[in-house]
Amino acid sequence: MHLAHLRLRDFRNYPRLDVDFAPGFHVLLGDNAQGKTNILEAIYLMATLRSFRGVGGSQMVRHGQKGYFVGGKAVGQGEHEIKMYWSTAERKLSLDNQPVRKLGDYFGALRVVIFCTEDLQLVKGPSRARRRFIDLLLSQTYPSYLPLLQRYAQALRSRNALLKQRTPDDAALESFSNELVKLGNEIIRMRVELIPKLSPLARLAYRRISNDAEELRLEYQPSVKKDFVVELAQSRRREQTYRSTLIGPHRDEILLQLNDRSAAQFGSEGQKRTLAIALKMAQAEYLTGIHGSAPILLIDDVMGELDVKRRSGLLPLLERAHHTRGQVFMTCTEENWPRELGRDLQRWEVKAGALKKL
Repeated sequence: MHLAHLRLRDFRNYPRLDVDFAPGFHVLLGDNAQGKTNILEAIYLMATLRSFRGVGGSQMVRHGQKGYFVGGKAVGQGEHEIKMYWSTAERKLSLDNQPVRKLGDYFGALRVVIFCTEDLQLVKGPSRARRRFIDLLLSQTYPSYLPLLQRYAQALRSRNALLKQRTPDDAALESFSNELVKLGNEIIRMRVELIPKLSPLARLAYRRISNDAEELRLEYQPSVKKDFVVELAQSRRREQTYRSTLIGPHRDEILLQLNDRSAAQFGSEGQKRTLAIALKMAQAEYLTGIHGSAPILLIDDVMGELDVKRRSGLLPLLERAHHTRGQVFMTCTEENWPRELGRDLQRWEVKAGALKKL
């Protein structure tokens, strides 16, 4: 899979951009604040419909403009034309010139894995970051998963709104509880099935990058221990106090341990960074195994933060992407450009919202 063309209008610091990309390795070189990461953000946005920086649409609009356009041509088993427009007044998303009605039909047109400094939140951040990581992976591999997640979130919002009332309608509460249990059990089942497939890939990646330094353990901890119906009923009194739904897949945790100790609590900064990269490598390997082709890899200045040993652990993934005619986009400054990548790559200069092939 590769992105053959990228078109931007009033996106971040790009007034206009039309650029063709071949498969292979692309290094985006330039000083800070020139727009290197904005290119990766636009590609990630097309694949996942969200920014990896965790910002809303208004922050991606070029200063002084009303909206942005991001589009491109993705080439995988077929070709797909992607167009998205965002403004405060309207949002449009089309695939092959047809408006997207169901997001399940859209996901998978472009598959990417991002490596960035924000990945540290996977280890250090709240459980929400780890759930989002698992949910994105399931959305990228099962078209039914995202609609399921959306329906669960809707039922959860409705149930929480009822719990906030002074005297909730019992019949309505029961109805939303039933919906929550039905959808929640399916989400838990799919997450439970994913972890044993992902865990060996993450362990192997961690060992490779850390040079067998520690043993990684990945464990899914659902907040529902046995029976969702029973446990939801048992939590009713506490729900009245907190006025919120206290158990369900929205409260689940993915435990990350190094040598049986919490990575977040006891891991060094280097270990946490290695673990975050290992999780992303596992994501890329898993997607490749499921779909038979590698996702596009987006690497935002991560190489500059790694020592030589850890960098060499990441190189096999990049080499495999090269051999399978995959595509990699990497941002760096001239100072931290990893020379060990060799010469078989395409270099681009990024300066003040413009791209020029070197």
